[in-house]
Amino acid sequence: MSLEIVTLPALTDNYFSLIHNPQTGETTLVDAPDAKPITAALAERGWKLTQILLTHHHPDHIDGAIELQQQFGAEIVGAKADVHRLPPLDHAVSEGDSFTVAGISCSVIDVSGHTLGHIAFYMPDLNAAFTGDSLMAFGCGRLFEGDPDVMYESLQKLAALPHHTVIYSGHEYSQGNGAFAAAVDGDNPAVQARIIVNTEKRAQGHATGVSTLALELDSNPFLRCHLSALKTSADLAEDADPMQVFAAIRKRKDNF
Repeated sequence: MSLEIVTLPALTDNYFSLIHNPQTGETTLVDAPDAKPITAALAERGWKLTQILLTHHHPDHIDGAIELQQQFGAEIVGAKADVHRLPPLDHAVSEGDSFTVAGISCSVIDVSGHTLGHIAFYMPDLNAAFTGDSLMAFGCGRLFEGDPDVMYESLQKLAALPHHTVIYSGHEYSQGNGAFAAAVDGDNPAVQARIIVNTEKRAQGHATGVSTLALELDSNPFLRCHLSALKTSADLAEDADPMQVFAAIRKRKDNF
């Protein structure tokens, strides 16, 4: 089935994604930072919004949801564990649940860490995972609610997806994330090459928030905590547990 995915900016550095099925006319939105640019994107394409997926409760991911629901009658899908902090849900989901998105199957992955109750949406027929502020381009979300071990486990779930999976994350953070990757894994050729590509893209006004899991595994330090280079950067021994490495570099990133 041929579906179209459009990822566009909102607010200062957020992204939202639209998934459109031209055969059925269904359009699904992933995260709703601000209703205005989303409504404009739909109007430009002549699409009608039928479904809204929310990854987590932060305002810059949900603030447009109710207005869009009122305008289009779209159903809102979000985490059952976070129902008390999300807009009223038509469909509350948990890890392991599957449901239909624009005519294809979507499965739910609990990726708590940035927040508790954060979920990702994996659509194998699209080779796509919408990860919000969990796994991000060249990095991962700050741990506002979860402990390092919770986030590390979440990232390992995403790392186990097929390597060709396209990762759609929630923000344009790749330049800052790249600078940190260079600080902790600077001898990695994949890090060096990615920084060059991202710098060129941003200079031309292009987004860098969409990547592949293969690229993240090669260059994202938070998915490379089992490797000697990251253990050395974390000032830990060669036999250190990767979760300890993750905790150390995540703390370092918070103060970078």
